[in-house]
Order: sequence, then structure tokens, then C-alpha cells
Amino acid sequence: MTEQAKKKGIMICGHGSRDKDAEREFGLVAAGLKARFPDLPVEYGFLEFSAPNIHMGLNSLIQQGVEDIYAIPGMLFAATHAKNDIPSVLTTFQDKHDNLSVHYGRELGLQDDMIEAFQARIYESLGLDPENPPADLYDTMLVVVGRGTSDTSANAEAAKLTRIVNENMGFGWADTVYSGVTYPSVGVGLEKLVKLGFKRIVVAPYFLFTGRLIKRIEGYVDKVAAENPAIKFIKTPYLNDHPRVIDAFENRVNEIMDGSLSQASDETLMSSFKRRLAAGEVDVHHHHAEYVDPEDDTQGLAAADHAHDHSHSHSHSHEHSHSHEHSHSHDHSHDHGHAHSHDHSHGHSHSHGHSHDHGHHHHGVYQHIGHPLGPRTMIGEGVCCCFMGQFTQEILEQEQDRIEGDCSKTALAHNA
Repeated sequence: MTEQAKKKGIMICGHGSRDKDAEREFGLVAAGLKARFPDLPVEYGFLEFSAPNIHMGLNSLIQQGVEDIYAIPGMLFAATHAKNDIPSVLTTFQDKHDNLSVHYGRELGLQDDMIEAFQARIYESLGLDPENPPADLYDTMLVVVGRGTSDTSANAEAAKLTRIVNENMGFGWADTVYSGVTYPSVGVGLEKLVKLGFKRIVVAPYFLFTGRLIKRIEGYVDKVAAENPAIKFIKTPYLNDHPRVIDAFENRVNEIMDGSLSQASDETLMSSFKRRLAAGEVDVHHHHAEYVDPEDDTQGLAAADHAHDHSHSHSHSHEHSHSHEHSHSHDHSHDHGHAHSHDHSHGHSHSHGHSHDHGHHHHGVYQHIGHPLGPRTMIGEGVCCCFMGQFTQEILEQEQDRIEGDCSKTALAHNA
């Protein structure tokens, strides 16, 4: 059967969240994209925590007779999940199905549509008309909250976004903080930025959907606002299914369909993945895309979510071998249900017995894990358990007064 004759379908690949509202909002984006391609089946799925998983979405397309799948990552920037995990799932799935073609597109990135959607959300939070904005906002500071990953390029894209939006909208000052593994973290970043003297600060999370990170960010803003009553803090809503966001998704599908992506001189996410996989540079975790019960959470649930047993039965182990001229060991217990082993040569050796009940969640080792303004400032406030295993004993001892049971403590955003 020729490519022209094959039935086509669209697959949107998300990360997944333990937050049911995030799942529903992802479905709204899929519905919005379906409206743009009414003649094509459109499905979506998640890497982890949520259902349907990516396999389920792909299987649904096959059941509808699709043999040519256009898959796009439902992610803002290209970090580990978009670069490694989703391509791994897609290639494994394609290898198991004869006569199936899967084409993988690009992350949303800093398309004009995404930038304009973000700016529109900011204007709206200020009570301004995005179609008739003021010439400048010199009396206001903008703080963009990026996801924050161990991928330097993805972090840099968030900082680039901040500069673009600042230039376009004319804020008096703008800076970037992060809710994830990099620095500066949201709370500490805001505490330093309030010292610049602005009486109005807009905090704008560059996120597609809600989730525990959004709630944690809001918790940090509320905390800093309470400590600085003379400053007006304005919380900008996340992007969600803004029409320009749907435009951006549509663009990513169209560039696969019209061949412009395959004709580009730069590596695509899929070609980069296959090159690195062949070279042995990719650590593939095939347990991604397997459904994990969203009720299984160790990052700190509010009582409003459900009653959570913090006694964890722990059966996960991490074994790291380093050499930093000292040795130490520490034991966490959270039941991941799988084991990792890493062997680096950094001059020290240590072992960790963790048990986190994540099922499979993992992150790359971040070189600045000990930065004084980074993830260590979130210890005891819901920082991902996977990062806890990257902290040296020295850091853990320095932060001992804030650990209080490691990452099983309820996140700041849920404290009330």
C-alpha cells in the first residue's frame, strides 16, 4: 500500500500527572486538535502516572485502521522525555507492528504561537486586553517559572522565552526561576527578586497544564506574598488549551505531513534518538508508558487528595558507585518497585537504599544538584524522591533540619 493510500492518524504524547485535572486538560488539547483535523483519528496517551498510556492510544489508532501515525510530543521543550523516552516507546511499538509507519515530530518550542499565547495569559492576568496592550509595563517585574530539568538546553529555552516576552511587553525587569531540578528554585528566587523594589510582580508559569508543580508554585507565591504585604503579586494562569496553543500543535502536525520536517537539515528528535541509541549513548527505560496508578504517590499529597499512608513499605534500591574521596551511605524508603544502578567516577563512593513507590520515574543526574539556590531548597517540600538519591551525605546533613522524613512530607503547596 502506498503512503498516500495509507490511513493516517494523529497521536499526542504527554508526560502524565497524578493530578486528574491535568489529565482532563490534556484531553481538551486533543479535542482542540481534533477540531483542526476532523477527518483524521486523534488519540493521546501518557508516559506515566495517567491513563491512557501511549501504547493504549497507539493501539486505538491501529484498531481504527490507521497505518501511518503522526506522533507529536505534548511538551514545551525537548528534555529527556521528548528526546529519549517517547522515541523509545514509539520505535518499540512500531517494531512490533508490520506495515505500521510512525513519524515523530518536534516539541512545541518557542513558536510565535506559543509566545503569543503566553503573553495573552499574562495580559489577561493583569486585566489588560491582549489585542490592545499598553506600550510598556515599566512599573512591573515579570517572573517566568520554567519546569526546570537536568537538560541544560531546555533550561536555556525557558530563559530565552523570558527575554523575548520581556522585550515584547516592556517589563521593568524580568527573570526566570524553576520548579524542577535546576536553579534558582521558585521560593528562593522570588525571595531574592523582591529585593529589587518592584511593587507589582507578575509570576507566570510556562506550563501547559495544572498539576502538583503548579500548586506548589502557587504555594510559594502565597508564602512570599504574605511575607511582603507591600508588594502586589499577580499569578498568571498556565497556558492550557489557549487557541494559539492549539495552533502550535497543528503546526507541528502539518510539518510532518507536508514533509518539511524530514527535509530540514537539522537532526529531528527521532533521528537524534536513533543515532545516540546506536552509539550506546541512550539509557532506555522501557518501563515508561506503562500505566502507574495515579493514587500511588510519594511526593506529598494533601489530605484533600486522599488519605496517604506515609509508612511506605520500601523495596526500591539505588546503588551508586562514585569516588569523591569520601564514602557515605544513606537509606531512604519509598518503594519504587524497580532498581537503578549507576557507576560514575567522581571521587567518592556511596550507596543509597531507597524505596519510593514511583513505579519507574527517573531523572538524569544533574551536575549542580548541590547549588545553594537549587533543589536542596525544596527538600521536605515535595521535591521528587528521585533527586534525593543525587544529594551527597554532606548536603543531606546540611539540610537535615528541613528533611523531616525526606520527600514523604507534604509539599509546601498543600500546607494549610
